[in-house]
Amino acid sequence: MNLRTLLTLAVSAGLLVGCGPEERVYKPKPVHSGAKPTLPSVPTLPNKAKKEGDAYTVWGAIHDLRSRVHEKDFTGKEVGLVGYVVKTNYADACKDEHGPAADEICVPKCAIHKTGKADPADCKAPVPTFWIAANKDEKDLATKAIPVKGWASNFAQLYTYIEALDKKDDAQLQDEFFGMDLPNPLPNVGGKVKVRGNYGFGYTKSTGGAATNPRTGIMTAASIEWSEIPPLRAVLPGMRVRHKENKKKE
Repeated sequence: MNLRTLLTLAVSAGLLVGCGPEERVYKPKPVHSGAKPTLPSVPTLPNKAKKEGDAYTVWGAIHDLRSRVHEKDFTGKEVGLVGYVVKTNYADACKDEHGPAADEICVPKCAIHKTGKADPADCKAPVPTFWIAANKDEKDLATKAIPVKGWASNFAQLYTYIEALDKKDDAQLQDEFFGMDLPNPLPNVGGKVKVRGNYGFGYTKSTGGAATNPRTGIMTAASIEWSEIPPLRAVLPGMRVRHKENKKKE
């Protein structure tokens, strides 16, 4: 390499070094001396219990069923739910005798009769159902109440049992199709109940077809225990009973 080439390389290297950005010198800023910003206070989150003893509260059950982490806690297991009965689907009869009960609140008149008589072929009746919630006066059934099914197969079972209870407070009746004793007293608004069974998004015990509830889930009852007796006895539309109030247990 000759002298001319060396000089050219040296000049080029100098130019490269000299073209770089200037290094910025850090200048500390003074502490802010103006008015302090007004920040909102830390919100107080509601302290909701997920369980009451060994049973889930309604809030706790709905929360965990919709959780990817806890949803599996209910799969294939019998669990307990505790809450107040805020609604039943046997309080009002349909105006149209053979009309469908799409919202499971209205019961067609064709389904209300004693056992031993079959419903007409076109009688579309829902399975007996009641809803439980954390509060006695809860009105939001869609998101804050859990439907409980599977404790009675049809309304004929309830009709016959209501007649028996009107004559004898401790009467018992086994459901003809489910093979389990109907609860005494029968579910009605105002009582506080502990239900044990299978809890999930679906219900398949009914012979009338499956049902699903993606919001709050469905409880398929295996047993029912009352901690607070409903004040009034359950009565189907059109039935007359002598004793309207439930007898409180000693």
